[in-house]
Amino acid sequence: MAGVRTAQTVLGPVPTAELGRVLVHEHLLALTPGPWLAGARGDDDAAHAADQVERAVAALAGVREDGFGTVVDLSPYGVVGRDEDGKNVVWLQEISRRTGLHVVTGTAVYLEAFSPRWAVEASLDDMTARFVRDATGGVAGTGVRAGVLGEQATGLGVVTLHEEKCLRAAARAHAETGLALMTHTTHGTMALEQVRILRSEGADLDRVVVGHMDTHPETDYVRRVLDTGVRVAFDTVGKQLWDFRVEPLPARLPDGPMVKDAYHRADATRAARIAALVADGWAERIVLAHDLTGEEVYLNPQTHGRWGYRYLAGPFCDLLRAHGVTDEQIDLMLRRTPQEILGV
Repeated sequence: MAGVRTAQTVLGPVPTAELGRVLVHEHLLALTPGPWLAGARGDDDAAHAADQVERAVAALAGVREDGFGTVVDLSPYGVVGRDEDGKNVVWLQEISRRTGLHVVTGTAVYLEAFSPRWAVEASLDDMTARFVRDATGGVAGTGVRAGVLGEQATGLGVVTLHEEKCLRAAARAHAETGLALMTHTTHGTMALEQVRILRSEGADLDRVVVGHMDTHPETDYVRRVLDTGVRVAFDTVGKQLWDFRVEPLPARLPDGPMVKDAYHRADATRAARIAALVADGWAERIVLAHDLTGEEVYLNPQTHGRWGYRYLAGPFCDLLRAHGVTDEQIDLMLRRTPQEILGV
């Protein structure tokens, strides 16, 4: 395909013009919290994975009617549907075959407290080599090549040394492979610090997408991030209420009352903020997604719980239109910009 920009999907390269609309941040193998609801029995990992595939195939029904042709799975090693060794990435191929949708997989490591031991112990060179290998040879020796780097994560108001190491490794892999780099910010914090680190590694900021900026409370901060030259993702659409943890729950919790952290971000706020940024001329620098997982669906029964993957193109785009965002601008955020980002 010389001269044609292509996206690397789990089934091979595809011309970007054939991608359709793109859900740029989802977790297809994390739709069921635990094996019981999925129908798997005991500790049969293969049965659980097969049931997760069934769940994903059913959940994706109808998105093609909304113009979507591609889903990007940004599951990092060891969390939100990705095994610690990454080998279950092969199940994304089955989802792609059965739905007829293109699926692009990322490669990344999440927050330090959730990272596999091998990643915490790895050197910067080790992590860079793994990300490059995932992109050029296939994740965990499966032959399923990553088509994007991410979601590479930093913490809530902090970038640990491990997280900086992995972010630098992703930047170096980005330079070597040409793949775009997509990040995770925890509630939008440390976005400017991410950009500083990536810039110091010589990253092409036009091919960087800073994630979860819809969860930061200040629109002016998002403008400052955009001013650096990166793209931003409003990629938790429909996730109006969620619990959050910056480290795993302990194996043994004491009985009795406990305090937990939760967060609220109304979609009306998201839509108004997107409309304001679009009015400022930023439409081509914004991408959209749900970041939908099974653990959080029950907390959002009127959005994800009712509409699933069709919420973004349905009720949420109606909200955007009510705020003056045009169909052409919506198409930029859902189709043209994601295609440009994924193209190599």
